[in-house]
Amino acid sequence: MNAVTPPEPSAPAPASSPAPPSADAAPVRVVLADDQPVILHGLAAILAATPGIEVVGTAADGAELVRLVERMSPDVALVDVRMPRVDGIEATRRVTASGAGTRVVILTTFDLDEYVYDALRAGASGFLLKDVTAERLVEAVRLVAEGSMLLGPGVTRRLVKDVAARRAAPRVVPGLDELTPREREVFAAVARGLSNAEIAAEQWVSEPTVKSHVSEILRKTGCRDRVQLVVAAYESGTVTSG
Repeated sequence: MNAVTPPEPSAPAPASSPAPPSADAAPVRVVLADDQPVILHGLAAILAATPGIEVVGTAADGAELVRLVERMSPDVALVDVRMPRVDGIEATRRVTASGAGTRVVILTTFDLDEYVYDALRAGASGFLLKDVTAERLVEAVRLVAEGSMLLGPGVTRRLVKDVAARRAAPRVVPGLDELTPREREVFAAVARGLSNAEIAAEQWVSEPTVKSHVSEILRKTGCRDRVQLVVAAYESGTVTSG
């Protein structure tokens, strides 16, 4: 078992930016949900004006969002954590369980909001502050659509502690026995919250090689994205919080 101590907290920002979309690439299809019209339409306008991103719908609450995802099957959903009728946490749980393949990004006012951790456990791929810049918003949508996670080391550390505190016994994660030694190294690095670029630098391999390893780990374990890999790593006892 590898003992991994998560790094010190820092702002949730990836180490590298996604490549700009090619002219022939299909647009990233996005829906947004927020009960504050100014924020909802402001974020939607930024994304709608961006080449390679298509806003296919907006919702004012979680129930409306779930219906929208069922109808449109978007790539990414930006979801306010606090909404009437069905809140962002329950909406995230329903969206990620729907089989639509939609990845959820939580919108929040405070980066240490306790609701954020509940949403991550519910299946969210990360979070953004509502005062996010236009450039960061666009980058985040593209990163999540590619399968990256929007978690800084600080958030990863909090999530790991929460997972460890709740785990009564190690959970059996399918496919772990099928991982190669190098895939296990990459798995542990992902659990520490490292990006592909950081893993590549640490292990002296190329980013495409790391990306290939991560894809294979996701396939073997049945995890949807990197956030779920982090949870699986600690719940299974493959790595520990030290």
